Amino acid sequence: MLVQSFSAVAFLGLAQLADASGSPSTGHRRTASGGQTMNLVRSAPNSNQWTTQQWGHWAKTQKSSLEAKYGGASGAGVKKRATGTNAIINQIGDSTYFGSLAIGTPPVSYNVQLDTGSADLWVAGSNCTTDCSGMATFNPSSSSTFHNESSSFSVSYGSGQAAGFLSQDVVQMAGFEVQNQIFGVCEQVSSGLLTEPVSGLLGLAFQSIASSGAPPFWETLVTEGAWDEPVMAFHLTRYLNLSGVQTLEPGGSFSMGFANTSLYTGDIDYVNLAVTGSYWILPITSISVQNQSINAPSGDQAYAAIDTGTTLVGGPSSFIAEIFKQIPGSAPGKDDFKGYYTYPCDTNVTVALSFGGRTWSISPADFRLTRLTKDECLGAFFENTVGGRAPAWIVGDTFLKNVYSVFRYSPASVGFAELSAVALAQNGDANAAVPSATIGSSPSSVSATGSMLPGRHKGAGIKIGQGLLYATTVSLLIMIASVHCVLL
Repeated sequence: MLVQSFSAVAFLGLAQLADASGSPSTGHRRTASGGQTMNLVRSAPNSNQWTTQQWGHWAKTQKSSLEAKYGGASGAGVKKRATGTNAIINQIGDSTYFGSLAIGTPPVSYNVQLDTGSADLWVAGSNCTTDCSGMATFNPSSSSTFHNESSSFSVSYGSGQAAGFLSQDVVQMAGFEVQNQIFGVCEQVSSGLLTEPVSGLLGLAFQSIASSGAPPFWETLVTEGAWDEPVMAFHLTRYLNLSGVQTLEPGGSFSMGFANTSLYTGDIDYVNLAVTGSYWILPITSISVQNQSINAPSGDQAYAAIDTGTTLVGGPSSFIAEIFKQIPGSAPGKDDFKGYYTYPCDTNVTVALSFGGRTWSISPADFRLTRLTKDECLGAFFENTVGGRAPAWIVGDTFLKNVYSVFRYSPASVGFAELSAVALAQNGDANAAVPSATIGSSPSSVSATGSMLPGRHKGAGIKIGQGLLYATTVSLLIMIASVHCVLL
């Protein structure tokens, strides 16, 4: 079952990130090895002691935040390093996963959420005036390679906004470097948008949906030939079903330029993107619940964004209702749980999805978001009512924890593989240490030679309509903590 106690102290007591000569302090047990490896950590709340009212508030904000997210709208290689790994951190019991990168000269490290559902990089700036205390912020004057692009930048989403300006500087991650990466420096951040130790967000979707109009960091690396293979891959850990889970736990890994064969078995089952050049969109071709197939969606109703920045799974109301119809005793949620479903806690639910290739099952531990009462549990699938041009389905970490996922640039596709025993052993490992950031002593360096998309770079008031579910999730969690917990 999901751990239900959230400690605001654990969030607010985290140490700030250090500069490149050191690592962000996590207060955990083990550090990552040097060189190309940077550990990912996933953000998740301790939820063992949440009330039904608190879970309702969280669930309502999750749904509205996702809808806001999707409802808005050749290099000079110095030393080519073919592959790199960024170790991830799992935050607040599988709620979010983040990694680290470094900006500037000399490089300073920052924690950023890794989000395949958006395409912009932004961090809080040192002149941030709203809700940026206690986290690492970017100081332009501390970098000798910083350049102000003199363009306004703003991020808008369901629960707030971040605003600032576009800039250009050296960005490093796991042994790779882009010399002139465009990113946002945010000076105004809505309350709760960023939570220590996370300082920003790294978008991993395609340039066409970047509000800045700039080539994303990952896309520059792959198009400039810095990677051995045009792929990036995720292994995400599971901690939500354990008691005593910490606010920060080891989150798995984010690999660039290769798929880590120690983390999966068998072949990677690739499926070509249904829509290219925007989100990582696959068609859902089959759905089964408790080994019983339901009618599969078709056309646009089948399109699913594979999104590491989303915690749960959202889909069209009729299909979500059909999924829960197969679970005896399930019922639509009410009030803050509207759009969700509850079901009897003594039922282990297995949902399986296919995207045109193999069928992949979701563990009952991931399908159960939390226990609301002794007998009533909340499901991790909810109604996605965004509409418009947004994908009908948003497939997030509830699914992705159950597979090794590979995002391939060319041919444009997403692949899944069965997790290996090595990967599965990392789930809920109480003895594992939260990783620390490493920048890499000799990064592979490229220049961003791609052009800005027209009409986005020089205009003021740029609005981002995608990619901030993590921030809004944490915003909600901190808001709950401030109301219901004693803050130090």
